[in-house]
Amino acid sequence: MPIKFGTDGWRDIIAEEFTYANVQRVARAHAQALRQSRAQAGGQSVVVGFDTRFQGANFARVVASEMAENGLDVYLAADYLPTPALSFAVVHHGAAGGVMVTASHNPPEYSGYKLKGDYGGSATPAIVAEVEAALDAPGTYSGPRGTVRPLDIRQAYYAQLDRQLDLEVLRAYRGRVVHDPMGGAACGWLTGYAEHAGLNLDLSELHGRPDPLFHGVNPEPVPQSLGELMGLLAGESGQTLGVVTDGDADRVGAVTAGGQFFNSHQIFAVLTAHLYRVRGLRGRVVKTVSGSRVIELLAGKLGLEVLETPVGFKYITDAFLEGQDDESKAVLIGGEESGGLSSRGHIPERDGLLNSLLMIEAMAASGRSLSELFADIEAEVGFQHHYDRADLHLSDQFDKAALLADAQASTEVAGRAVEGVNTRDGVKLNLAGGASAMFRASGTEPVVRVYVEAQSDSDLRAILDEATRRVYGYDPGREAG
Repeated sequence: MPIKFGTDGWRDIIAEEFTYANVQRVARAHAQALRQSRAQAGGQSVVVGFDTRFQGANFARVVASEMAENGLDVYLAADYLPTPALSFAVVHHGAAGGVMVTASHNPPEYSGYKLKGDYGGSATPAIVAEVEAALDAPGTYSGPRGTVRPLDIRQAYYAQLDRQLDLEVLRAYRGRVVHDPMGGAACGWLTGYAEHAGLNLDLSELHGRPDPLFHGVNPEPVPQSLGELMGLLAGESGQTLGVVTDGDADRVGAVTAGGQFFNSHQIFAVLTAHLYRVRGLRGRVVKTVSGSRVIELLAGKLGLEVLETPVGFKYITDAFLEGQDDESKAVLIGGEESGGLSSRGHIPERDGLLNSLLMIEAMAASGRSLSELFADIEAEVGFQHHYDRADLHLSDQFDKAALLADAQASTEVAGRAVEGVNTRDGVKLNLAGGASAMFRASGTEPVVRVYVEAQSDSDLRAILDEATRRVYGYDPGREAG
């Protein structure tokens, strides 16, 4: 099977397509691309890290060895580390790029190869295209071998977090915080930062032991993976908070007192308001097309420009980089539906650890819970946010083109008139009453994701049910089964 790059690198099943030989092949192509076009800007070195997945350290050593064989000096992590720390290390060491061996939130049987640019963020589409071209037309290298040296970035990364946070406010916080790293790359990192910064937090870890099986769940901060944390906080009240990081710690989720899941759109809105009103920061708000209408309405209230991108943080990275060169296009905050967020002054990279701390900071500064802060935003913008997503796994006979063509021609969904159609990525139908239904097909597997937002739970369920039935109607393999 050919190696396929998705929105954030290459992912595959360990020992099937994700093998030492294929990892070596991708590393060789990546090294070639770095030598040809990126090394001039970022130097002749690369940073390589890995998460807690099966064989992560060994796969990382294969990458490091191949990079060195192709003339690049390598900083190789000695132990698992979060993706944002790896990305920061690229900038800290002036490297040409980075590699993170991780499949992020995918199930435990997967691993992956994330590409990082010299700016410390997700590879842009242009960088991905360079690596893909080198895969298809490999060159040869006959120069001197590079070196491999150990990477120790924890303290430097913690110092970067210090610069992004109001430590005085954080040190005054007295609420309880539970961090669930899900057995992934953030294990010990948030508690380690609290000790480093002298935070007087009542901070504990759930699933803080590194585990390649992620303690029996997919390492994604979504409700179906967070039953234990929600149960733990069900009897809590006040400012108690659960923060969740995914397998490689670039995404974030939250659970509030009472055991209620607090989704990525809500986090995005609360942090936008906090950075603007409390921290006094300004800039554009960048959201993917699957993001909530609340973000657009809040930005409008604050007088901030909104830029909408396709799904994938690499497009948000492009906006951050554009803003680095032109102050009028500087980004205040950028985020995606899956829990990836970054903010002004940081590397252009999702950072679950920083965003966990910013949520605590917002609560500490206001004396209010996240739920209360978001309720204030809903009242301000006049929109009640109800959201859900369905990931529909289909047969290989699924007719993606027919589904999307039908969706684009829709005049109503569950009795709600279509008032606008957005085809920036998939098909998003804007419906009467402020609701929306979006259909987006995976480019690498027979999966369709349906995203629905509405102003009541009953509307949400009706729209999601009909949208799901529509998708299944274009899968003859499912009907035959």
